[in-house]
Amino acid sequence: MAATVAQPTHMTRAKHWNEEVENAYRFQLAGWRDQVEYTGHKGEVTTWPNGLIKKLMRKSDECWYYFNKTRECADKDINKCKLYTY
Repeated sequence: MAATVAQPTHMTRAKHWNEEVENAYRFQLAGWRDQVEYTGHKGEVTTWPNGLIKKLMRKSDECWYYFNKTRECADKDINKCKLYTY
């Protein structure tokens, strides 16, 4: 089993799109809270040269999610995205 993962102290909802929101959206789509939780269980994250996440292993069934080089978080989904602080 993986080591203990740090727990967030605060959560806010995203208001505007940026790379941080896009990556948080991708983690949450795959069932993870954020990069801290993912790297604590699965290790390194594969990214595109522009900094966006390329692929993630889903939490539920360990299948892979593959993401495009461009934005995937639609405007209607921005406010559903949670941003955590530690």
